[in-house]
Amino acid sequence: MIARHWRGWTKLENADAYEALLKNTVLPGLKQVDGYRGGYVLRSDGSEEAEFVIVNFFDSLGTVKVFAGGDYTVPVFEPEARALLSRVGPVANHYEVRAGRD
Repeated sequence: MIARHWRGWTKLENADAYEALLKNTVLPGLKQVDGYRGGYVLRSDGSEEAEFVIVNFFDSLGTVKVFAGGDYTVPVFEPEARALLSRVGPVANHYEVRAGRD
């Protein structure tokens, strides 16, 4: 299994809307991708921005490439999500999952 990880930031006033978009649209949409195995949305509010860490799980790197395209290290955004983000990490990192929770 592969974990795909990336980070993005919103202004505090956009954080709730971005989180709702992730929970209500983005993650349910990912469930339609064959080989998608779930994910996590992590949030940390600072004094001016909210940082989001997104971790999604896929069966294989091949599955990630089907989802993300040939340059699979580039984060993938819905247009509505990109409009809410003030900045994003430039790459999505990928890790082989070696152990998990029971």
